[in-house]
Amino acid sequence: MTEIVTYALDDGIATLTMDDGKANAMAPAMSGALNENLDRAANEAKAVVIRGRKGVFCGGFDLKIINGDDDAMKTQMRDAGMTLLKRLYLSPQPIVIAVTGHAVAMGALLLLTGDARIGTAGEFRIGLNETGIGLSLPPTGLELARDRLAPMVLQRATINAELFPPEDAPAAGYLDRVCSPEDFDAAVKEAAQSLAALDPTAFAETKRRVRQPTLERIAAAG
Repeated sequence: MTEIVTYALDDGIATLTMDDGKANAMAPAMSGALNENLDRAANEAKAVVIRGRKGVFCGGFDLKIINGDDDAMKTQMRDAGMTLLKRLYLSPQPIVIAVTGHAVAMGALLLLTGDARIGTAGEFRIGLNETGIGLSLPPTGLELARDRLAPMVLQRATINAELFPPEDAPAAGYLDRVCSPEDFDAAVKEAAQSLAALDPTAFAETKRRVRQPTLERIAAAG
């Protein structure tokens, strides 16, 4: 059986590559595979890169489950996704999100957890399209958006479900940098190495101090 998340370790950098052959949907199996590999990276790596395959980073939650009749599966998928977001957001290890293509809904929320977000240029869309497909953003998603997105686009991005091309994503707050496809891998590696070179204890504690209030707002919202 083909792994939907593959793991590679190089010079202290763990790279987790999502590839389910389709939209890299964040079904329970994908969340579980990412968590297993994050556990491994916690013992082996100084920094973690999460990326998709060429053209697709993550298309969001699995629409087959969302549109299905199994309410227990829907709850499991949603809860697993929200737990993963909070884990990444407060990860003591640096997290680099390498945005290889489309990143929508849950895929865009993953971007909001990263310490460095590098995107590749192309005809891709990035954003929170939940209200466009009949869903409302959960408290975890709203608070991550409130924390990481630019205030002037927050309502457009969340309420209006506006999607952004990669070149506009840094100003919106989804990405830190956009590169040509030719320069993308080198930029991801450079970002990971730069974060890995920081003092790990100071990095983890400062990150906790900056981001803990957001998690407290999420907890208060229930």
